[in-house]
Amino acid sequence: MKLSPYFQDLRSAYQAELDDLVSDSEGNDVLRKRLAEKRNEIAFLVQMMELAPEMVAVVFHRGFRFVKPAAVEHLLGLPVDDLPEWHSLTHAITLEPWAASLAETVLREPQGARFLAVAAGLEYLQQHARMAPAAASHADGDGESDDAEDAAEHDDGYDALSADDAADPKNNRSREEASSNWLSDVGFDRKD
Repeated sequence: MKLSPYFQDLRSAYQAELDDLVSDSEGNDVLRKRLAEKRNEIAFLVQMMELAPEMVAVVFHRGFRFVKPAAVEHLLGLPVDDLPEWHSLTHAITLEPWAASLAETVLREPQGARFLAVAAGLEYLQQHARMAPAAASHADGDGESDDAEDAAEHDDGYDALSADDAADPKNNRSREEASSNWLSDVGFDRKD
C-alpha cells in the first residue's frame, strides 16, 4: 500500500499531536482527560479543520470502526484533491456511538464531510502502524512496536478494547472495563 504525500505528512503530525496529549509535565497519563477536554471544544476546533486537520482529528481518536479496510487503504493513497466525502465511506467505516455527536458538529461545516474522511484515515494509520513509515524502522529493529506505544500511553493498567474489534466484550470484566473507558473518554472520572 502506498500513502499519498498528503497522508504521509499528516500521519506524523497526527502522531505528534497524540504524543503531546499523552502525559503532563510530571509524566502522568492524562490522555483521556485531555481528549475529553478537546471533545468538549469541538464547536471551536472545527475552525481549524483546514489549517491544522491533525489538531482537530485527535478528537476522534479510537472513534472509528474499520469494517472494510481495503476502502480505507484506497482512501489513503488518494491525492488531497481526490479525497471522497464521509458519506461515501460509511459502508466501510462506522463511528463509535460517542463519536457520532462530534461527527454531526463537524458535518455542519462546509468542509466537514471531507475532513471526517481525513480524520478516519489518520486514525486508521495510527491504529495500523504496519503501513506507517515507523513500521519500516521497526522492521530494522530501530523502532518500538505499536503495542509498546499503546502500553506506554496507558500505564495505569488500562486494557483497551480496540475500536476495530468486531466482537462485543467477552465477559463481565471486559464489559465493565469498556463501559468505564467510554465514560472516562467522554469526561467522567474513573471509579478505580
